[in-house]
Amino acid sequence: MLVFRASFPPTGVVFRGGQVEQPALRVSGACKTYDRSDHAALLPTSFDVARGEFVSLVGPSGCGKSTLLGMIAGLLAPDEGTIEALGKPVTGPGDGRAIVFQDAALFPWLTVFHNVEYGLRAHKVPKAERRERVENALRLVHLDHVAGKHPYELSGGMRQRASIARALVMEPEILLMDEPFSALDAQTRTILSDELQRIWLETRPAVVFVTHNLIEAAFLSDTVHLLSSGPGRIIKTYDIDIPRPRDEADPALLEIRHDMLDRLRAEVDDAAERRAQVAEVSAL
Repeated sequence: MLVFRASFPPTGVVFRGGQVEQPALRVSGACKTYDRSDHAALLPTSFDVARGEFVSLVGPSGCGKSTLLGMIAGLLAPDEGTIEALGKPVTGPGDGRAIVFQDAALFPWLTVFHNVEYGLRAHKVPKAERRERVENALRLVHLDHVAGKHPYELSGGMRQRASIARALVMEPEILLMDEPFSALDAQTRTILSDELQRIWLETRPAVVFVTHNLIEAAFLSDTVHLLSSGPGRIIKTYDIDIPRPRDEADPALLEIRHDMLDRLRAEVDDAAERRAQVAEVSAL
């Protein structure tokens, strides 16, 4: 079932089983302008992510998706507005959040096991607990058989799974993913999308997932926010109520992809027209 809703500011708390539950993540009017160019990367943006919800951010290149994710991660500060994670203001990395980047960014001199273990060591987790958590994370991503290998001995897909394990071993309540499959071939990307769905169903963190791939977004997400051409703003939100586990060939998912593609094409055309009008005015 496909539901469209307008991109109003967040409505507040979520009610589950008669209990009031604060969202895992709340973005309230967050925006970003890069000083040197005076270029607005992201217009004021607001949305909530419920605990255990999978949310994707989709839009044209340069629409501010990664900028927004960077602010949620605490790597960038919003110029205006606020971001709260687990009920606390985001002032830097941490606080129950973990991030997976486009590049696996593994330490080449460490084995898979010790790459995944690295964050636990930094947090001074006891050795026995570290071993148990790393072994569980590697089993979860089906890499327990290569724990002793180094990154150069792995395929691109396996390296990215190791990167996901490194994030999951920290047991985050919020998992941030910045186009984690963009460098992979189509077949590997499809396989890892299936794997990510399985992993998420087993662990259920709240996820914010940035992607250019429309079917990937529809396949994985409970909610997809479609962003405009830069400066970015949410122009449409899709609530995707399709039972899991899902199949990318599901006609309902293909319908969603088709609608998103039509909306993005219209947005790109509108943005080009706006730029042309600005250029004409500037030339006068």
